[in-house]
Amino acid sequence: MLSPMLSLDFLHYTPRARAVLINAGQANAGTGDAGYQDVIECANALAKVCASCAVLFSSPRWLSRYLQIYSLQLLKMGPEEVLIESTGVIGQRIKKGALLESLPNLVSSLSQSTLGADAAAVAITTTDLVSKSVAIETEVGGATITVGGMAKGSGMIHPNMATMLGVITTDAVVASDVWRKMVQIAVNRSFNQITVDGDTSTNDTVIALASGLSGSPRISSLQSHEAVELQAGLDAVMQGLAKSIAWDGEGATCLIEVSVTGGEIEAEAAKIARSVASSSLVKAAIYGRDPNWGRIACAAGYAGISFDQKKLRVLLGDILLMDGGEPQLFDRAAASAYLKKSGETHGTVDIKVSVGDGPGRGQAWGCDLSYDYVKINAEYTT
Repeated sequence: MLSPMLSLDFLHYTPRARAVLINAGQANAGTGDAGYQDVIECANALAKVCASCAVLFSSPRWLSRYLQIYSLQLLKMGPEEVLIESTGVIGQRIKKGALLESLPNLVSSLSQSTLGADAAAVAITTTDLVSKSVAIETEVGGATITVGGMAKGSGMIHPNMATMLGVITTDAVVASDVWRKMVQIAVNRSFNQITVDGDTSTNDTVIALASGLSGSPRISSLQSHEAVELQAGLDAVMQGLAKSIAWDGEGATCLIEVSVTGGEIEAEAAKIARSVASSSLVKAAIYGRDPNWGRIACAAGYAGISFDQKKLRVLLGDILLMDGGEPQLFDRAAASAYLKKSGETHGTVDIKVSVGDGPGRGQAWGCDLSYDYVKINAEYTT
């Protein structure tokens, strides 16, 4: 986990970052001092060529403004302002020679276009079947701001965080300490609520950059109305990316969305949701188009959150499977058909769980567990 740790080290020296350098194919984790020096050398090299490498994404309008204003400032960028993300096979070092040789071309190719943004999102993929990017415009304090991002991830996904990488950008004006808190909240509501296979990666990293170029009112308090508005936009972007990762899970045929209500607080409801989404038995049942409510109820029960089982309610789509802690008569063929259609269209299976009357709500996302997942990972390096 050299790359994320080095990025954290850099943040101790400076409160800001100007560039994110990403490599895909080699995780550079477990590579010792040589791997650490590779990262240092790559950061120094990028600082010298004075620009970021295939990493900034937002709408073309916002990206254009970023490049116009920051092009000269990037000339003064120090290596401590370069953050690093790596993804790929653990134990393999960055192909440093090829990376360093490509930096000048990458610098000259930095683009204001949607095509350039899409190319960056594609460049960081590994076993992903699709690239993942999101951008929105919203209002903060009456001013229009942009929040955008890209991510990668398909397998080894069980966040704390997930092998997933993400870069989020905004032109909102926000104090760095408040921004970090907002990012942590959004990560806990998104990337830390997805799962594909229960395996946490060595290299999970989400980096969020705020340029302050929109001219929107400065946000200096997490409790301000403007902070609430920006948090909503940040949550939407991160959740969109997180769901894209779960939807693209290795071998998956559908996305699973688990919504839990009735918890005492949000964190408890979120923990129950993640427990259900993480259950291999639930995931296998959905792949087999088996509406087995017992597996859902069981996963909710072992989440480690106390609730009155007599208030447990479970729905699969709009089909009520359990109510008042007791099984309900339901059309099993219709429930199976719902799962089958979701799999055939690579759609979404909605699981709704209520555990009481509290205000806490939480969501988690996963995917079904197929034979292809085993095949992909059995042959990953061969």
